[in-house]
Amino acid sequence: MNLAPHTLATLQTALASHRVWSQLDAATLEALAPQWQMEASDVGTTLLPQGRLHSRTGLIVSGAVDLHDPDLDMAVHLLPGDMFGFGATPAQHLTTWQATAAADSHIAWLDADTVAALCRDHGALAYFFPSLPSTGQPPAAAAAAQAPGADVQLNLLGTPVRALVKREPITLPPHCSIRDAALQMRELRVSSVLLVEQGHLFGLVTDRDLRNRVVAQGLSTDRPVSDIATLAPLTLQAQSPAFEALLLMARHNIHHVPVMDGARIVGMITATDLAEQHSTSAVYLAGEVYKQTTVEGLARASARIKALQQHLAAADASAYSTGHIITTITDALTTRLIHLAEAQLGPAPVDYVWVAAGSQARSEQTAKSDQDNCLVLDDRYDEAAHGEYFRAFSRFVCDGLAACGYIHCPGEMMAMTDKWRQPRHRWAEYFRQWVDKPEPMALMLTCVFFDLRAIHGKVELLESLRHEVLQRTRGNSLFLALMVGNALKHRPPLGLFGTIARIRSGENAGTIDLKHSGIVPIVDLARVYALAGGLAAVNTHDRLEQSSRSGEVSPQSARDLRDALEFLSRLRIAHQARQMAQGLPPDNFLALEELSNFERSHLKEAFSVVQTLQGVLGQRYQTGRY
Repeated sequence: MNLAPHTLATLQTALASHRVWSQLDAATLEALAPQWQMEASDVGTTLLPQGRLHSRTGLIVSGAVDLHDPDLDMAVHLLPGDMFGFGATPAQHLTTWQATAAADSHIAWLDADTVAALCRDHGALAYFFPSLPSTGQPPAAAAAAQAPGADVQLNLLGTPVRALVKREPITLPPHCSIRDAALQMRELRVSSVLLVEQGHLFGLVTDRDLRNRVVAQGLSTDRPVSDIATLAPLTLQAQSPAFEALLLMARHNIHHVPVMDGARIVGMITATDLAEQHSTSAVYLAGEVYKQTTVEGLARASARIKALQQHLAAADASAYSTGHIITTITDALTTRLIHLAEAQLGPAPVDYVWVAAGSQARSEQTAKSDQDNCLVLDDRYDEAAHGEYFRAFSRFVCDGLAACGYIHCPGEMMAMTDKWRQPRHRWAEYFRQWVDKPEPMALMLTCVFFDLRAIHGKVELLESLRHEVLQRTRGNSLFLALMVGNALKHRPPLGLFGTIARIRSGENAGTIDLKHSGIVPIVDLARVYALAGGLAAVNTHDRLEQSSRSGEVSPQSARDLRDALEFLSRLRIAHQARQMAQGLPPDNFLALEELSNFERSHLKEAFSVVQTLQGVLGQRYQTGRY
């Protein structure tokens, strides 16, 4: 509420003697006082929930406030005269801490734009606001940039899901009637409710369920709400990064996810909590993909992927999260094409699993990607009876991906190629041959087909095959030595004295190939570590993390490689974003002139890390230290 006249005078007097606000002259204080809003809060009231400390600045007039991080069990106790929130709380805590009244309190609030403007106009005041955003940004934009809910890509990995929960969970018993549930949703203005039985999550009901399962089907509203619920819904733990919520929603085309703290229900997050509904939101784009009924519609939707990557680059999203987000859209396109193929051709005659290979399998795609995929069929597959169906099926999906911008693999490593569309037992034979007789072509194929991830179908067909393969590669010194030799063919472009060697001739003369000279060598190293340790991870970052725990590489070396991979990948993403902004097709060839001296120095360090660890791995297998 606005301050009453007597309260206004009291606050103005208090500000004049305050150690921070006394930096302002009397006229400015008099003009400022009416802009504050006073709120009375009972002990235990959440003043600013986790992730919202950036939204406004609070001054404790009476009472006390606790700032705490519920995930790390850290807390700070504040007393009258102390400030918190926008500008006043250290930047590293803005997205993870929350403010709670530690006693019955009166808090005076000032909006972020006003605080930022005052600090701009009065330099001495800015000293007392250590986390004030850069003055180069408009105040509202700066505050939004710190807000995890305003643009989910800005802080996907740093913001916990808990920060997106806006209210206590709305729950009902499963035996409640559909009518009562609908009335409760309308009264509370929510789009979903959780069904809870004896403290345990039983199911989830959304407004979409009411439309599709009740109204559209003429179902009686006297029936129990459990009849229309999604039972045992997908959930996330409160400490999970918001990035995982985005992926979960995009991959499963869902818009509501219950948030848990162990077995306790914390609340609900929705797609609108996670991101603004605009065309470059991954959740929105994945939803658009699943709505399409033609290949042409999917091609139009896929055209937004370049804008999505540009948006992520502008938001300074990590390469790890960008790769997962872009790949999630590829997965959605692939899955939708499979749905369309089955709608046209009929259900598959035997079980199968559509498998992504290469960068899609590793969740490391960018807007510049071709397609690598295969089909693992159930062993009941009979060529005479089923061959024609799966030829047409795989051709439809691969051609559809090509229409969406994922060009046919030049090496024909696609499910539409007969050799890569085989029953499980035949795939087992392939891998046995590649591991037991690792000739040059076999080694090349392992670099593609040892990076596999199920996209759609009977996942067990791939997972059982993967288990067998890893049992065969683990500790297989001859195979691993040859894999290392093959991996060392891709070397960082460092000269004798540590200078960066550019491509000398051809259309890309004067540039460096970020993919094959920088990123691929790290991918190859991580693959060798994973195969040597029998590790199931596919993503390069995850392989390095698991390899450090299993002892295949030291923790320090794994960290160095992860950092090098992140740096090189971000350079590539930013380079491609600049090209797309200029209307050019994205590529992997970077001119050093695009980089600052600082970036060039880090580029040399990244290449040096890769070069050193290639040498270590080569020496290990050449000297027989398997």
